[in-house]
Amino acid sequence: MYNRQKVYEYAKKWAYERNPKYYNFDSVGGDCTNFASQCIYSGWSQMNYSKINGWYYINGNNKSPSWTGVQFLYNFLTSNEGVGPKGKVATINKLEVGDIIQLSFDGLTYSHTLVVIQSGTTIENTLIAAHTYNVFGKKVSGYDFSKYRCIHIA
Repeated sequence: MYNRQKVYEYAKKWAYERNPKYYNFDSVGGDCTNFASQCIYSGWSQMNYSKINGWYYINGNNKSPSWTGVQFLYNFLTSNEGVGPKGKVATINKLEVGDIIQLSFDGLTYSHTLVVIQSGTTIENTLIAAHTYNVFGKKVSGYDFSKYRCIHIA
């Protein structure tokens, strides 16, 4: 069972800091999906250690691509049939605390992962937390993006 309250509490605690248990990927492509995975893990508490299609973190050099990669996280969540969290594509008005939004700035590639901390009915009133550019309580509409996609954690 996904504990959305734990996701919220984790995001609030670590949005402006870095949990020393995890490597900070800011200088090597960004920390947004690493932070999102940490948030999801705080509410799910189970990793998937499959070497091919898993979602896990052991250390900065031993982690799945889905732990830190925007597209890889999307692929894992929306196709996972094994251990760990499962997600499905959703509309913005179906999201809840702990769900995921990914942004495309160029209209081609999704390159930023956000964690929902307050659901809304539109992109204008949905609030998120994120790393790389640390935020907590930012409106999604505060970003300058071309398109977005939403993942509801089942």
